[in-house]
Amino acid sequence: MTDDAPAIHLRLMSQPRLLASVRSMVVALSERIGFGEIESGHVALAVDEALANIIRHGYEQREYETIEIDVWVLSDPKPGIRIIIEDEAPQIEPNEIRGRDLENVQPGGLGVHIMREVMNTCSFEKRENKGMRVIMEKLLEENAAGSPSPSSEQEVPGNG
Repeated sequence: MTDDAPAIHLRLMSQPRLLASVRSMVVALSERIGFGEIESGHVALAVDEALANIIRHGYEQREYETIEIDVWVLSDPKPGIRIIIEDEAPQIEPNEIRGRDLENVQPGGLGVHIMREVMNTCSFEKRENKGMRVIMEKLLEENAAGSPSPSSEQEVPGNG
């Protein structure tokens, strides 16, 4: 997908019990990059939703299928994180991947909406032979001085 090797490459089985470990890793890395606690949680939530959708819909709860996750730490032109998740589930048309109608109030079906809302970019594509790919990026916001700004949800030191 990209010429540069990812900073992290994970291969995991499609088992829901593994998702907490992936979320923890994503939060820790996001915070290390400079995202605030809430933004890091949002990135982890987007990854969790993508993985849960693969397990539930792509693999139909089969626990011994594989999912691969690649993570890049971005620096140019802006700092941030890129996450690519690949599966070997049956392919569907990317334009058919969407959340349910938000007017339809019921539990579930909001994963795609969440992923698109909390990340700067979120796209879906078919892989070459089989399976699907989810590509998500989240960039650090910059203040006027050009340095990463604290998350809007965090208290800025000295403004107490």
